[in-house]
Amino acid sequence: MSAATPPTERRVSARVGAISESATLAVDAKAKALKAAGRPVIGFGAGEPDFPTPDYIVQAAIEACANPKYHRYTPAGGLPELKNAIAAKTLRDSGYEVDASQVLVTNGGKQAIYEAFAAILDPGDEVIVPAPYWTTYPESIRLAGGVPVEVVSDETTGYRVSVEQLEAARTERTKVVLFVSPSNPTGAVYSEADAEAIGRWAHEHGLWVLTDEIYEHLVYGDASFTSLPAIVPELRDKCIVVNGVAKTYAMTGWRVGWIIGPRDVVKAATNLQSHATSNVSNVAQVAALAAVSGSLDAVEEMKTAFDRRRRTIVRMLSEIDGVVCPTPEGAFYVYPSVKGLLGKEIRGKRPQTSVELAALILEEVEVAVVPGEAFGTPGYLRLSYALGDEDLVEGVSRLQKLLSEARD
Repeated sequence: MSAATPPTERRVSARVGAISESATLAVDAKAKALKAAGRPVIGFGAGEPDFPTPDYIVQAAIEACANPKYHRYTPAGGLPELKNAIAAKTLRDSGYEVDASQVLVTNGGKQAIYEAFAAILDPGDEVIVPAPYWTTYPESIRLAGGVPVEVVSDETTGYRVSVEQLEAARTERTKVVLFVSPSNPTGAVYSEADAEAIGRWAHEHGLWVLTDEIYEHLVYGDASFTSLPAIVPELRDKCIVVNGVAKTYAMTGWRVGWIIGPRDVVKAATNLQSHATSNVSNVAQVAALAAVSGSLDAVEEMKTAFDRRRRTIVRMLSEIDGVVCPTPEGAFYVYPSVKGLLGKEIRGKRPQTSVELAALILEEVEVAVVPGEAFGTPGYLRLSYALGDEDLVEGVSRLQKLLSEARD
């Protein structure tokens, strides 16, 4: 008699196995691999400034490398001087007064987001997530045991959700609402009145708010940045702010972010980090200290360039039949609808989804874009305009030529 067949062994846990790869990083990696192979790929995928980190920040890191003080472990929650500087910077930039004990320095914004959710979510707790959303939000929520509940907006509302939509999504399991302004992937910015209305709605129903302020300095035209806990003070005991140096100071590779929140939550997240990673690299923390303590002159220079590119890319994309491209008010992304192109014949193929269209674009004209499926809304593409002016014009010109061939 033969032995019973053993059950199939699960080699990867269900929790981690359910995580999908970051679509934006995957597109960027593929574009870089093709470039390395000699192909003239232009990448609109990654959300990182093309500028170098300002010299004074780099110099601070160089000096830190030579200082034996930074060759050893430091507090898991961050260098005390950096936490103090982050508190001062928060008051300066958003009018929100906090103490250093309310700050946790993390390995980039992604760790901040995960640890924030992990600190307040219990299994089955629901988090309202406006869509289009950055790819990492729902994955972090699931990893922390929560359930993301999507509330979808589109180009007709400037990719902004209303209090009525949020209320329709609220259930007895709702614990947190995610608020992001300026937004990745759409560049949407909420007015102060709309932001305040959302904050007061959350407070009325006893909800937590996690607000991602990473693009706070990148707003254009008449738009302005609003920090929810600054304009709705009663939220502060149930509000967590996530931020970092990556976008403002062109420091994506330095990996320094932070959490600001109630002391008990920050302490819990610090305990988690003490076991997960311990302290953030001391050299990177010293660089971040120079960044948040310094002037915003370099930021203004980058913002001027982004604004110029923003207007160029919107104009060029809007010239393509079948593309609807709202003008973003913040960050450095456009999020055009390409629903008018789906199903049409382009060079012998009929892409039915934005995933298929993005693949066709990369194959035919060597331009890398991220499909809307990655952000919870099929039928769109995300393009970052944080790349050089010449590459931007060349890349969109290739898109114009290819997509002008679309036929019924």
